[in-house]
Amino acid sequence: MSAPSVKTDREKPVVVINREWCKGCGICVFFCPKQVLELDEEGKARWARPDDCISCGLCELRCPDLAVELVEGGN
Repeated sequence: MSAPSVKTDREKPVVVINREWCKGCGICVFFCPKQVLELDEEGKARWARPDDCISCGLCELRCPDLAVELVEGGN
């Protein structure tokens, strides 16, 4: 019987934001339970606090323009 695998920080997905598609609506920022996203000086979403991200995927799920994506193995 093998031990269950444990995810390390290196396997944690990263949030990728397509700035061309982002219209700055702030929906991803609003739904983020850990407040790791924010709108930058150009009004576009950015992943401001990646260390606090729990990779829940709500930003990707709620983005109406498909501008946010969680990418596995990004770290």
